[in-house]
Amino acid sequence: MILTQENLFLIIIAVVWILGAVFQDLRRREVDNIWNFSLIGIALTYRLAVSINGSYWFFINGILGLVVFLILGNLFYYSRIFAGGDAKLLIALGSIMPLSYNWIINLKLFGSFIALFLFGGAAYVFLFSFILIAYNWNRFIKEFRKQFIIYRSFFVISLLFLVLWVFVSYFINNIIYLGVVFLLFPLLFIFAKSIEESCLVKALSPSELTEGEWLYEDIFVNGKKIKATWEGVSKNDLRLIKEKYRRKIWVKQGIPFTPGFLIGFLGIIIISMKLGWF
Repeated sequence: MILTQENLFLIIIAVVWILGAVFQDLRRREVDNIWNFSLIGIALTYRLAVSINGSYWFFINGILGLVVFLILGNLFYYSRIFAGGDAKLLIALGSIMPLSYNWIINLKLFGSFIALFLFGGAAYVFLFSFILIAYNWNRFIKEFRKQFIIYRSFFVISLLFLVLWVFVSYFINNIIYLGVVFLLFPLLFIFAKSIEESCLVKALSPSELTEGEWLYEDIFVNGKKIKATWEGVSKNDLRLIKEKYRRKIWVKQGIPFTPGFLIGFLGIIIISMKLGWF
């Protein structure tokens, strides 16, 4: 199938918006809500304008895609896989992603996109982690030793599972090599925990704090306890902190994940053109 002018426009604005989100995320660890929501508005407005002189399904597809990705975005957010900005960007892309009138193909697009940006994002995060380690080497090594001592019992548990797996593998051929996962899991867990504690925790002044920032620990402001939650600092709590709090605040910053969206989206466009999905 040929890439239509309508789909080309949707692809271009999606790439522009993802690049804008990546820039914001790398620069200040957040993506503006208005940026994500404006993508929905522009995509649906364009779909509606095209549908007036063409097929109304072009607009309906955008609505259906938005609903599907709204469900996925909330699923990732409440499963604590995504932060709020990432979930909203995923939801916004739902108005873009139905690029075919065939919904079997659209479902293939959705599934392939999710797989590509998760795996591509994981590879990017892994690379970004080593960059962080290089800049914080001494602190990372010290933290890794500390976490290794705290979680050394994980290795004992993993070893027991490995022995059990070897026993099971005796009866099922060609799966013994999978037992290495049991040894890698505690190492990867300690590796991730060490990066978090040594590279992603920093002190900010109250004026530098932004809505949605993750507190590293609970703080008390004017007698009120503000908890360190997954949702981050609320607008009301942020106002109270800026007015009443005078000390540095320890916050935990995640690794920007928006480049994973760019990897996934460009990947699915290339695959779709090769396979003729639109």
